[in-house]
Amino acid sequence: MQFEQSGILVIDKPAGITSANVVARVKKLLEAKKLGHTGTLDPFATGILVCCINRATKLARFFLHGNKKYEAVLCLGVETNTQDSTGTVTSTCDNVLFSEIKIRSVFKEFEGTIEQVPPVYSALKWKGTPLYKLARSGKPVQKPARRITIFNIEILGINLPLIHFTVSCSAGTYIRTLCADIGKSLGCGGHLKELRRIQSGGFSITEALKLSELENLVLSEKISDRIISMSNALQDMPEHRVDKALEEKIIHGNIITKKDLIPVHAEIPEGFIKIVNINNDLIAVLRHTKKSDRYGYCCVFNN
Repeated sequence: MQFEQSGILVIDKPAGITSANVVARVKKLLEAKKLGHTGTLDPFATGILVCCINRATKLARFFLHGNKKYEAVLCLGVETNTQDSTGTVTSTCDNVLFSEIKIRSVFKEFEGTIEQVPPVYSALKWKGTPLYKLARSGKPVQKPARRITIFNIEILGINLPLIHFTVSCSAGTYIRTLCADIGKSLGCGGHLKELRRIQSGGFSITEALKLSELENLVLSEKISDRIISMSNALQDMPEHRVDKALEEKIIHGNIITKKDLIPVHAEIPEGFIKIVNINNDLIAVLRHTKKSDRYGYCCVFNN
């Protein structure tokens, strides 16, 4: 029997499996019609994989560009062609006995808005082909640097050549490139040894289910209790609750203006706004700009 519920499931991805394979396993366990994820993790990495079930796949873009937080281990003195532990060693350096003051000083240099060059081994595409495929075939393509933001880096422990740290950053940040760049700044090189995503899309690792837990919940028919509703999942988005009449207008795609949603004297929020009915079901996501009196439709859910 096909799984009809729509919503968000936060999975704790294990090491040694691709994000796509995790999605395939979750979809099969649930017997869901549609299932997608927001933000790929490398096979060796672990942590949060936000899975959108059925109609919630329409919401994927709202989580994809959110801020992230990772727990990572940098290994100094060894550079690899992939900037992580899965690659081939390209150079080594024995001089890694830096003082804690020096290490903390270099880490601090990377906080703020910086330019980061994406790795040639990445899922970014060039003329429709993922960069990692081109790199593996001996035809690497280097994408230009792009602006990312490192909100905070906290060093948790130093046991040279290993440095254990957490980093809060904007979407599109490559932690392995951050590790490689820190190694270069120290003068010894380095690579990402371990990576775990602990926050993504407003969700925390404490909310995530391991695949074994998911399987047990499905077998005991208790999985519905762990699925986050679409309205609750968009926790940072402004909300407007509508009555039945306005719900019908939105479901049928009628023109919606600021007078429909908010009194004239109130400030109209620019950006996305979620529309929920009296039962707290997500009806639609609309978008407003100051240049227009109308709200644009992003997605509509006919409950």
